[in-house]
Amino acid sequence: MNAKEQINQQLNQLNEDQLNQVADFITFLKFREKSIKPNLNTEKIEKLYQDFSDEDRQLAEEGINEYADLLIQEDQ
Repeated sequence: MNAKEQINQQLNQLNEDQLNQVADFITFLKFREKSIKPNLNTEKIEKLYQDFSDEDRQLAEEGINEYADLLIQEDQ
């Protein structure tokens, strides 16, 4: 017996108040799923990556020497 069949079997044994509680819980689960899984526009994110990739690379290259110096200082 799969989970859906087991749940249906249990639902048939509940009274009206218990069914209302189950309905509230289902509503909560659906709400939680929407808030956990944000609706991401992957095309927009991809465009942002492309737009800022040159700037990100330049900042990384400029900062790598400073970072290396800080590592050397920390080792001393």
